[in-house]
Amino acid sequence: MNQKYRQFYNTVMEYYGEYGRHDLPWRKKQSPYYVAVSEIMLQQTQVDRVIPFFKNWMKQFSSWKVLANAQQSDVLRAWKGLGYNSRALRLQKLAQVVTNDYKGRLPKDFEELKKLPSIGPYTAGAIRAFAFNEYTPLIETNIRRIFIHHFFKGESNITDTDIFEIMDDMGEIENAQQWYAALMDYGSTLPKIIKYNPNKQSKHYTKQSKFQGSDRQIRGKILDILLKNKKLSKEKVFEQLGDESERYQKIADQLEKENFIKQTKKSLILK
Repeated sequence: MNQKYRQFYNTVMEYYGEYGRHDLPWRKKQSPYYVAVSEIMLQQTQVDRVIPFFKNWMKQFSSWKVLANAQQSDVLRAWKGLGYNSRALRLQKLAQVVTNDYKGRLPKDFEELKKLPSIGPYTAGAIRAFAFNEYTPLIETNIRRIFIHHFFKGESNITDTDIFEIMDDMGEIENAQQWYAALMDYGSTLPKIIKYNPNKQSKHYTKQSKFQGSDRQIRGKILDILLKNKKLSKEKVFEQLGDESERYQKIADQLEKENFIKQTKKSLILK
């Protein structure tokens, strides 16, 4: 590591030593499966919400193979309430690929990881860090706000490329597992410490769209209804949603396209 960043490194690690979330269930057992499941669950979802879902998930689907062979309806039922249900299907697809094509072992190579379902550059880097203790420069919302706060004070329109340049200048961090855990824990608390969210200075910053009344909410409601009644007439499903049947049909068409449901002329059927 470039020594001019030593003070920054020490600040992050000292915070982690005193306030780090060392008891998170996916940190107690950092197997590739645990890490991959936690990273996909944590996408756009807060840690406190994920913890009970993660624990329940591991009771039901203890390995890649168990998840790969599970009924899709059971996977969706276990995911219910976590939001962004397509993540559940992508995670099961990942389990099927790992089980069938990789003999149940997640690869360590960054480029190989990125070829797998649900794994983009960030998730690939996180898996390398937390499961294999291998360093790859990576950015997510908590990491982004730390680098902006420490290196871009008073600036705006900061890009991730700008941050990657700082990371490249820092050089490789030896204990990637601890370093990224420390960054995420410090970054999640930083807005409370400084009474401001530095991510607002990022070019990539967007406010999350309103959930109430959104298509995303309707998608979740349709799946909830079908988890209770695997096959139901469109009339009965749409009746429970309100009075926008044309909109609901378009959402149902999208759910079918994404392999959540099947449709007949009059019915919706959970896969």
